[in-house]
Amino acid sequence: MDELRFKIDAFRPDTIPMARLAEYMAQLASLLGNEQGVHFVRLDPGSVELVHRIDEMDQPKVHARLTALREGNGPADAIKAFSRLDDMLANDNAIGALMTGQTSVIIQFPGKDRPKPVDYGAFAQQGSFDGIPVKVGGLAETVSIFLQELGPSPLVHNCAGSRAIAPHLFETPIRVHGMGRWRREISGAWTLVKFTIGDFEVLDDAPLDTVVARLRGIHGNGWRDVEHPLATLRGLRDGEDSVH
Repeated sequence: MDELRFKIDAFRPDTIPMARLAEYMAQLASLLGNEQGVHFVRLDPGSVELVHRIDEMDQPKVHARLTALREGNGPADAIKAFSRLDDMLANDNAIGALMTGQTSVIIQFPGKDRPKPVDYGAFAQQGSFDGIPVKVGGLAETVSIFLQELGPSPLVHNCAGSRAIAPHLFETPIRVHGMGRWRREISGAWTLVKFTIGDFEVLDDAPLDTVVARLRGIHGNGWRDVEHPLATLRGLRDGEDSVH
């Protein structure tokens, strides 16, 4: 394995941009590791084939590195280089292979042929969430509204709704109800793309002890019998999802 070749099917030596060739060479060096013992030799004709030679003393280390990568448990820097090379090939509408000789493939790079992620599109669903208006704009009856979600992850959501929300800008937490459009990301997470507000209500941001006093003042609701009302209310608040 003293000589390896990296083949890119979308280019010829006279068509690949020099800067792009340098990028491939840099990532290939990271893939192989042992940079001092790996040397560029030539570009072979036909499809671009980067031929490189490995010093004899470094061959066992490179072989072990590539074997581990092929088996799915290679070092982190080799996995990262493989991913970058495959992305580069996909962007160049190409596939690639690391080979010994002309036909013996050590690692295949699917590039453009790798499976495409499933696009589920956007889904519409009724829902509600709590937030504080941080921007209201527009002259029509229905205006653009940006709501900063309440909770540990204060995301800002793009909404559309009534200008009646404007007096609560930056000041008052509100609960909005309406129709949301959700998109499923490649990672599996759901992102709220747009939310059309049908109606809203102003939330009471009074301290918990004030809320408890109010509740205990209402006859027959059971709160007078709760032994630890503050802890109970905190549990109810912390257990609620901000979007549902």
